[in-house]
Amino acid sequence: MLALPGAELSFGSEDEHAYPDDGEGPVRRVTVEPLRIGCEAVSNTGFAAFVDASGYVTDAERLGWSFVFAGLLPDDFPATRGVAQAPWWRVVEGATWDHPAGPSSSIDELLDHPVVHVSHNDACRYCEWAGTRLPTEAEWEYAARGGLDGEVYPWGSELEPGGEHRMNVWQGQFPADNTLADGYYATCPVDAFAPNAFGLYNATGNVWEWTADRFSAEFKARDRAHDPLGPPSGTHRVQKGGSYLCHASYCRRYRVAARQANTPDGSAGNLGFRCAAEAVHSGG
Repeated sequence: MLALPGAELSFGSEDEHAYPDDGEGPVRRVTVEPLRIGCEAVSNTGFAAFVDASGYVTDAERLGWSFVFAGLLPDDFPATRGVAQAPWWRVVEGATWDHPAGPSSSIDELLDHPVVHVSHNDACRYCEWAGTRLPTEAEWEYAARGGLDGEVYPWGSELEPGGEHRMNVWQGQFPADNTLADGYYATCPVDAFAPNAFGLYNATGNVWEWTADRFSAEFKARDRAHDPLGPPSGTHRVQKGGSYLCHASYCRRYRVAARQANTPDGSAGNLGFRCAAEAVHSGG
């Protein structure tokens, strides 16, 4: 895990591409205390070690299904229910963290990719086992910015500086055509692409990441200046960073300040997490 010294930063965004219902703004100056945070999202290898040691059963396994991107299903896959406003998401029985595209799939070739189909509940249980926790939204945003205060992406203001792809997002016409210009159709390894200045890999793109905060688009107590937190109660949790399915035509949430909500038991094939922990203080 990376040790970060803490800092004052601009938290949130008033970006023209922000979605009002997401509650990114207004921008506020906040201070984040020192912490440790994973330089990578938790991988399939890491989550497998947790399951092997604890026997843990994820929410998707208990429910019997999870959401899978339709483009990952074989042409002869049986018809499944879709999401009304996002028909590219299919309800797939047997889709789990170790069978990410349904029961006939596996993670054998994806061990260095981020674990997906994990709920907020699952992520918290992993963190308990690992002696860590989920980052708050402010901690996540501080770490993802890599010291570039107020910039759109972890590396600066340009999406593809000099034509270079810096993250794994959809290329082409969503959802039918992905040109693979960035090298990937679905998830990529947790250490793909260059890290930000702090050493975090894939802070944006690849998979959405759970945070500890409850979600509200209006809750203003999170404007407190020191280590801001989400509301004390609520039905949804904050996710950050966007995913491999984000595309400018419908979802510009591959920005550092972007956020969205999901229920704690929600899972999908583009949803993972990274861990955080308190800073280690030397004795004196």
